[in-house]
Amino acid sequence: MIILFGLAGSGKGTQGKALSEIFGWRSLSVGQAIRDTGDYAEATNKGELIPDEDVIRLMNRQIEKAEAEGFDVILDGYPRTAGQAEYIVKNMAEKIDGAIILEVPKEELFNRLELRGRDDDKEKSSIERRFEIFEQNICSILPLLESVNIPVERVDGVGKIDEVTNRLVKVIKKFNPSAVEQINDVNGEELEKSYGE
Repeated sequence: MIILFGLAGSGKGTQGKALSEIFGWRSLSVGQAIRDTGDYAEATNKGELIPDEDVIRLMNRQIEKAEAEGFDVILDGYPRTAGQAEYIVKNMAEKIDGAIILEVPKEELFNRLELRGRDDDKEKSSIERRFEIFEQNICSILPLLESVNIPVERVDGVGKIDEVTNRLVKVIKKFNPSAVEQINDVNGEELEKSYGE
């Protein structure tokens, strides 16, 4: 299991999909899981977080389904808070190979989000609020993961999609050398889509 972190617009969704195709894993996006419920639009449009217990319940359901179907998992943006990280550390630390933070300058992120044009990307103030919350929470999340020896790597998220994917694959191989055996051929042109969350 791999965790992908990054600010909104960093490409987590796009890269999660790319990695899932390469390794034959399943990418589970916490943001998409929340949006799919249709219950939290007002909060997400303001850049606010959803209660931990709701997020944990949503993600547990998806993780259990993926595992029951025989898939390893890429967690896209989960955990989002120290409370969620504490739950992961207590209940599934042994399953996690490592965590990766996609790093992209904020000016580039604003450009990407403007192009993406999702409802929760329309207000600059809400985007800035999401950035602020992420930066506050990641400072609490990382020590929790590292306390149970989950390695954390930072990866440059700027460049063509396949360039970033290659950087991520190298890190995942370092986390889990046996992952190289799972790599499938993938058509890079199919990944040339807008950056995800």
